[in-house]
Amino acid sequence: MGARPSRRRTPADPPLALDALPPELLVQVLSHLPPRTLVTRCRAVCRAWRAVVDGPSVWLLQLARDRSAEGRALYAAAQRCPPSGEDAEDLPLCALARYCLRAPLRRNLIFNSCGEQGFRGWEVEHGGNGWAIEKNLTLVPGAPSQTCFVTSFESFPFTDPTGKRGWCFKRQLVDLVMEGVWQELLDSAQIEICVADWWGARENCGCIYRLRVRLLDVYENEVVKFSASPNPVLQWTERGYRQVSHVFTNFGKGIRYVSFEQYGRDTRSWVGHYGALVTHSTVRVRIHLS
Repeated sequence: MGARPSRRRTPADPPLALDALPPELLVQVLSHLPPRTLVTRCRAVCRAWRAVVDGPSVWLLQLARDRSAEGRALYAAAQRCPPSGEDAEDLPLCALARYCLRAPLRRNLIFNSCGEQGFRGWEVEHGGNGWAIEKNLTLVPGAPSQTCFVTSFESFPFTDPTGKRGWCFKRQLVDLVMEGVWQELLDSAQIEICVADWWGARENCGCIYRLRVRLLDVYENEVVKFSASPNPVLQWTERGYRQVSHVFTNFGKGIRYVSFEQYGRDTRSWVGHYGALVTHSTVRVRIHLS
């Protein structure tokens, strides 16, 4: 019998390592990875990958893939108002990386808005018997938790920033740049800041509620503010929630912080927590679509 002819195998091409890719192709490949993977894993691989993650190109490619009206407007704004990089020594990651990682245009920038984590994230001053956290008396649509902060009565150990003495007061300071909105975008007149709050009362006791929201510069100086002083809810009228909202537009340059401030008390000075109920506080940033 004849011998079977040998089969010659064509040698396989050696696999191409990613570090052998030209820089422009490496940027294209890495741009398809999730932002958190880029920051927590790829950035630590080598100096070349770190340079890609720290640069703007990979993040601009991610922005360009969002073809929604908001995404297209943001991509155009990023090209027209690119981050300067002046804050690179003070803040971790480049500004575009922070934006892609934090997604500030798609979430509420108020932390612990309903009290589901106690008073974490809030600066609190206690008038009367202080603040408490309870279950909602009625459903609040869209709230991440059906819990609320409850105020008590007025006392007189301190004066709040508006001159009201002894009210229950709490405040949260939102750093827009740390949340992912770069300063040049804030200064571009294309950003709107939308604030809202839900407040209400018990049926058996009246309450008074106040809201003040201030836009501050980098030194925390007030630039513009919104105040709401709805009519008090009277005893034995209605319980439930109502909403206060406002949109800041054309607020000029230099805004860095949003100071979200709430005040409340009951109208009867009862021991316990019978004052204003507050919940589902929101600060949202959106890009103006012309």
